[in-house]
Amino acid sequence: MDDLSKASRTRFDAYIGSLAEVVGHADRAEPLQDYCVGLLMPGERKSVEPLAAVVAPARVSAKHQSLLHLVGQSAWEDEAVLRKVCDLVVPSIERQGGPIEAWIVDDTGFAKKGTHSVGVARQYCGRLGKQDNCQIAVTLSIANHAASLPIAYRLYLPEAWAKDAARRKKAKVPKEVKFKTKPQIALDQIRAAVAAGVAPGIVLADAAYGGDQKFREGISALGLPYAVGIQSTPSVWPPGKGPLPPKRWTGHGRKPANLRRDDKHRPVTVKELALSLPQKAWRRITWRDGSNAPLSSRFAALRVRSASRDEKRTVPHPVEWLLIEWPKGEVEPTKYWLSTLPEDTLLSALVDYAKLRWRIERDYEELKSELGLAHYEGRGWRGFHHHATLCIAAYGFLISEREAIPPSASRQRTPPCLPEGFRPRGAASTARAPRRKLNRNDQKISHSRPCQETGPMSMLSNKAPPDIYTAQFMTQ
Repeated sequence: MDDLSKASRTRFDAYIGSLAEVVGHADRAEPLQDYCVGLLMPGERKSVEPLAAVVAPARVSAKHQSLLHLVGQSAWEDEAVLRKVCDLVVPSIERQGGPIEAWIVDDTGFAKKGTHSVGVARQYCGRLGKQDNCQIAVTLSIANHAASLPIAYRLYLPEAWAKDAARRKKAKVPKEVKFKTKPQIALDQIRAAVAAGVAPGIVLADAAYGGDQKFREGISALGLPYAVGIQSTPSVWPPGKGPLPPKRWTGHGRKPANLRRDDKHRPVTVKELALSLPQKAWRRITWRDGSNAPLSSRFAALRVRSASRDEKRTVPHPVEWLLIEWPKGEVEPTKYWLSTLPEDTLLSALVDYAKLRWRIERDYEELKSELGLAHYEGRGWRGFHHHATLCIAAYGFLISEREAIPPSASRQRTPPCLPEGFRPRGAASTARAPRRKLNRNDQKISHSRPCQETGPMSMLSNKAPPDIYTAQFMTQ
């Protein structure tokens, strides 16, 4: 066995040993290691029984029961394991690409047959690009330009499921789990990450989340900046404009306090504002090298105020950035974002962060196609989350192993052009913030400036015996 595979084996042992401390009982350590080994080994199906056949071909039945108990019944905490994964993997992510720059909100779908799997319903599935029978999980990932890692993962429980006592009981949905919208779940995950001391970053999300005013306000209340997608329909006040002040008090009745608008003084939709911009407002920005050519488009950015329900407010919404993309050849703009990045942020930096959401597309492609995230066949709440947590744990180890394949120095990324001295509120004074243990609408296009291309993921070879002590790592 060569030195690299021996070193990888040693690191894997230490990694799993750290996770075993979190899952509790000592008798869970062996199935935990076996489950992660099975996820890392090549294989077409990574549900419990095929995993048992891979890691213990001479005693499949006994190993199947052991793994099934770990993932479907053992009462270890997913949040605690994910916090530990974060603690173990973030230093490697930062060594590969610098401090954490973004927190990315998204959701991922799993097509399902029948009606009994927990949370399954007919709803929009981003992977399929249409309404279908599926489960949806809301996720929060941390990222820089080199790598990203999911740190929170929770099933979206449709309202019909949340109110169905019989189905809840059968799927063993915890009593404390109530119906919440996807933006509400995501905001809970962000709050938990802030409380856990995760290094702060710019919150990124697509229009399914960014279009929710309360979601954006919740992020700002936590002291985090955001750059989130919106649709073309939200109303804003153009630069230099805002709602009218309250009516003058006549001295009778309650003193007017709410802002107002009238027929001559009204906001416009972001699409109307975009179409009214002069040609000189648009600039071509390249955000990264694509596989065949640099990825670029036309963008404009201006300072606006949201007009959402401001006639029921006593103070105007704060001024923020409206970023607009209008590719050449399109009849109208195609994408819109709102961002609370500082006023002196360069247009190139706004684009850079808006497009950074692409990073998690690779995460979920590899989690599903290589690590079996979508392969769990159980129907219960606990098993759904335990399987996903272990997939993320295995993925975290692979991210760490990328350091064994250093990129060319000439391909290192230069940092985004944010204003000098800018730090998200809550960040520490040093490069790394202190931390305790601890869709979806596809956005395939990513980033602009010369950036580090991540290497292929390492997988365990199926040519070696299945025991981790004799398995070897290979590049696929």
